[in-house]
Amino acid sequence: MEMEIDSKERHEINLQPPKENNFYLQKFRLYETRSNFYMIGWDNSKTIWKVLKIDRLESSELLIHEDPTIYSEREYLDLLSRIHEGNKSTGGLKFVCLCYGIIGFIKFLGAHYLLVITERREIGKIRGHVVYTITESEMFPVPNSTVLSKMAYSKDENRYLKLLRKMDLTKDYFFSYSYHMMLSFQKNLSNSKTGVAIYETMFVWNEFLTREIHNQLQNTHWTVALVYGFFKQATFKISSQDFILTLIARRSRHYAGTRYLKRGVNEKGRVANDVETEQIVFEDVPEGSPFGATSVVQNRGSIPLFWSQETSRLNVKPDIILSRRDFKFEATKLHFEDLVQRYGNPIIILNLIKTLEKRPREMILRAEFANAIEFLNKDLPEDDRLRFLHWDINKRPRIKAKMALIRLSDVAANALELTGFLHCQLIPTSRTEELQKLSPVSCDDRGDHVKEDLDEMDVEMGNECDKLRGAYCVKVSSVQNGVLRTNCVDCLDRTNVGQYAYGLVALSHQLHALGFVDVDNINIDSHSPLAQDLMQIYEEMGDTLSLQYGGSAAHNKVFSEMRGQWKATTRSQEIIRSVQRFYRNAYMDPEKQDAINVFLGHFQPQEGGPALWELNPDQHYDVRKHGSSPTAERSRYNPSMSSRQLFHDIQLDQCLGSSSFKFDEGALFDSSNFLDVDWLSSSGNSCEEETYDRSSIIGSPSRGMSSNSMTNELKAETNVSAPNSGASLKKVQTPGDISVDAKVSKEIHRQYSEKFIRWVNEGDVLFH
Repeated sequence: MEMEIDSKERHEINLQPPKENNFYLQKFRLYETRSNFYMIGWDNSKTIWKVLKIDRLESSELLIHEDPTIYSEREYLDLLSRIHEGNKSTGGLKFVCLCYGIIGFIKFLGAHYLLVITERREIGKIRGHVVYTITESEMFPVPNSTVLSKMAYSKDENRYLKLLRKMDLTKDYFFSYSYHMMLSFQKNLSNSKTGVAIYETMFVWNEFLTREIHNQLQNTHWTVALVYGFFKQATFKISSQDFILTLIARRSRHYAGTRYLKRGVNEKGRVANDVETEQIVFEDVPEGSPFGATSVVQNRGSIPLFWSQETSRLNVKPDIILSRRDFKFEATKLHFEDLVQRYGNPIIILNLIKTLEKRPREMILRAEFANAIEFLNKDLPEDDRLRFLHWDINKRPRIKAKMALIRLSDVAANALELTGFLHCQLIPTSRTEELQKLSPVSCDDRGDHVKEDLDEMDVEMGNECDKLRGAYCVKVSSVQNGVLRTNCVDCLDRTNVGQYAYGLVALSHQLHALGFVDVDNINIDSHSPLAQDLMQIYEEMGDTLSLQYGGSAAHNKVFSEMRGQWKATTRSQEIIRSVQRFYRNAYMDPEKQDAINVFLGHFQPQEGGPALWELNPDQHYDVRKHGSSPTAERSRYNPSMSSRQLFHDIQLDQCLGSSSFKFDEGALFDSSNFLDVDWLSSSGNSCEEETYDRSSIIGSPSRGMSSNSMTNELKAETNVSAPNSGASLKKVQTPGDISVDAKVSKEIHRQYSEKFIRWVNEGDVLFH
């Protein structure tokens, strides 16, 4: 669990990853001979030099050997000279490149390839531990040119290489040599995993690529652990005191993919778009001085049911298809058990999807999700039951954005009271006076046994930036026990508003814990400069995560309204993002999903086996695999269906109207088992991707459709507001598999202008 510390004694914990032999490498030179690659790595102090050898004569196996000797700079240069002399007959030793770590190795149908970081950029520090992003990487075939020339090189091999290159490692990947970026700050304090084991966590995206080198060497000296998501750090000032705020989003590599091709949950309980968000606040003090630290973690993830949407080039809002096979919600149960293992109890669910629609889509998921939670809670002890709030944030769109944030902030305050957050003080052990003055930990009723474990700890923190190492005593005042899990349909737009509200409330409490804010003035005004700065960071995070999963920046109507942005500008921006998201989902996501599957090792090509692009689109659940008929396994809305047919196995019929598919007022709207929701009235984040009733861009096949006609349709649809409106557009759906090949590419160009496609891909101006 998030809060566990496996000892009740004073003991030492490394914030610096305790790599073998107590050192780590962060700069490397790659050399080659005809027979081998030689990689020379050294630590930041240039006192330790290591040598790695990679065999280049083997065509099928990857053979890696690490020299156990620790060299000085003079000794390693002498070694290189001897290697050069010994290989003069075949060209000697040649310098290849300077690099900053191995990303991993990969093999398709032929040779192995080596991936390395060749350029990096510093993006922040966590108490002296530098965090980097990749700015350039290179891939080299491992066998030499002679061996490669004898290997059969197929068109499929080239296609797999092309897929791999679509994974842009210069966007949103980050790492640290001396800090476990895949773990929260609290887990870094309590973590007992080291070396290779740490790569097996869910947030290390190159785990598959590094698996072979780790298996052979049994250490992580030569590799970096890549985390995918978002990282932002900023310094703020309150009352002449500075503090550093760090916002980190870690995307899970399990069940990862794109919006329509990864939905819901899989059989192992892993959900799509699973992202951990951590907000860390440190006092900004000189290195080596005592400082206070706080951290709070929240989570987002797809609704943990078996459901999907079939991508269509004709339908912007495909029907939601709900599977009925998991009658006991086993996968849903596995998912929440995993959250408990990761964060402890309580698990608090903030479900922001719609409960009132003219054409049932989200409300189908809403009803089934409520049924699942009720079913699972029956078998759980009262203290461990799932806490939930089902709140339709779109139900009354006329309520102002400020009121929506006020309501969400009230929810956040209740959730934070239940889970708590990490607050600790770190004091150098050399400063005995401060240690003696440090007040004992105060405990409330929640998590006393945890605080006993965390009461006093010596922590070794390596300050490599200033070539300084110092021991810190950690005094823990509180820990986080449990997590808030927020979702909407895509876990992008509405979810990001909810996470910002939680982040703002948490920041108030974090600053109060650190002594920046008085108890009488703990809440930060939503219009204050600090709140606006935090909103901008969360908005940037939302855009980044939305581009990764949904194909466009997030819809940010609430944020725009809070800034006082002109409504016409906001509406135009929302239309543009809707078109971008539709185009990428329909035409580009299948190939993007293939690239993700190759990079993560979810698909590994086999000689004589089917190629990745020959398989069905990567839907998370395909009834054909199970030999069942679609009608037996799925529920889809049909205009002729009665409410009883639609919700045939959900005991919620009393909550449905007999003809309009609208829930009765006060029935299945806002409900919770951990707070009073009478004061909640739905707010107006109509910015979500589901805001407009964009049932279909057109009412006929899209061949020959121009960008102007598409945009005009979307402009017209912005006037069709919401579920209460009597107007609607005709739906036309043409489900089917999407494959990206030359034929489809030509079809795309026939359907849309060159200018439109360039705008979608590159962000150029579409209209002049």
